[in-house]
Amino acid sequence: MKKKVIVSVINDLATDQRVARTCNMLAEMNYDVLLIGRKLKNSLPYNPSTFRAKRMKLLFSKGFFFYAEYNFRLFFFLLFNKADLFFSNDLDTLLPNYVVAKLKSKKIIYDSHEIFCGVPELQKSKIKKSIWQRIEKKIFPKLKHVITVNESIANYFCAKYKVMPAVVRNIPDLNEKPIVTKAELKLPDDKKILILQGSGINIHRGAEELVEAMQYVENAILLIIGGGDVLDILKKSVADLKLSHKVIFYDKKPFNELIKYTSVADIGLTLDKDNNINYKFSLPNKIFDYINAGIAVLASSLVEVKKIVHDYKVGCIVDSHNPKKIAEKINFMIGDVKRLSEWKSNSITASKELNWQSEKEVLRFVIIQCMKRE
Repeated sequence: MKKKVIVSVINDLATDQRVARTCNMLAEMNYDVLLIGRKLKNSLPYNPSTFRAKRMKLLFSKGFFFYAEYNFRLFFFLLFNKADLFFSNDLDTLLPNYVVAKLKSKKIIYDSHEIFCGVPELQKSKIKKSIWQRIEKKIFPKLKHVITVNESIANYFCAKYKVMPAVVRNIPDLNEKPIVTKAELKLPDDKKILILQGSGINIHRGAEELVEAMQYVENAILLIIGGGDVLDILKKSVADLKLSHKVIFYDKKPFNELIKYTSVADIGLTLDKDNNINYKFSLPNKIFDYINAGIAVLASSLVEVKKIVHDYKVGCIVDSHNPKKIAEKINFMIGDVKRLSEWKSNSITASKELNWQSEKEVLRFVIIQCMKRE
């Protein structure tokens, strides 16, 4: 009989590639996998083929009551459903997973996608931040099997809690580049295509300055694809600056649709700011999506991101969030046809190394170690 694992995350599952890859890995290892998340009014359909998924409808969609309701319902779901392994994604699912694992004497793996207590949203409320810090401080040092997304965050947790997480980066599967043309996607063939994608297109992550920069960029169109709390601000900015002919917005898309737009782009952008510890050490999965799609990268000067761009020579770093400086760098990249071609070629080469097929072996090892009999 297959061993059962319940994987939990607080988002709506549809665009979370990391969690989907984790579930596929567990299914590949012959586990019976159930993924738990939430369902929103605008959630995309979600029908995974190798594992089961359940999305809970909640009364609240944000704030204290949302987190309280989700954790309360998750606790009782885990308590009354059989599992040999609990797999918790991020701090906002850790408490119910840890408590139930202890009550049932079962195994638990914790995947910290970021430095949760360092996110900007918590810095506005000392009470909320204190609650999450207490949960983390109480549980993290007791965990035996932890993974995270890059070396900087792993070192941060090791210094703080004396627990060294294994590093499993947000790297996509090595997929063949889809055969699609700009015309099929209703994009002009005579313009360079820039793309900013992701589910976390949020305030103070560089998107505002990028839109302003498009005033000074010629012969290019910017695609903004995904979700986030800054989109309404960006759309207003585009209207105010009369940039609707240069900036196109798309709602979040399933990965198999999103990759078509990424593949026809020339430059992928990731412009997070070093204005808090969480962003400082971040390594957005979009940078690997850009590389996997064989396009050049323009990134802000964050520790982990800069390392990837420089080591693999896939693009440029911009050291300022001044819109004119961003525009200068974009114009430089699209204006140097030979170098742009080299960056794209280097991305294709890098994708043969930076792919899930090799990265997942770290996760496999953690799972095997966790499930060993003590």
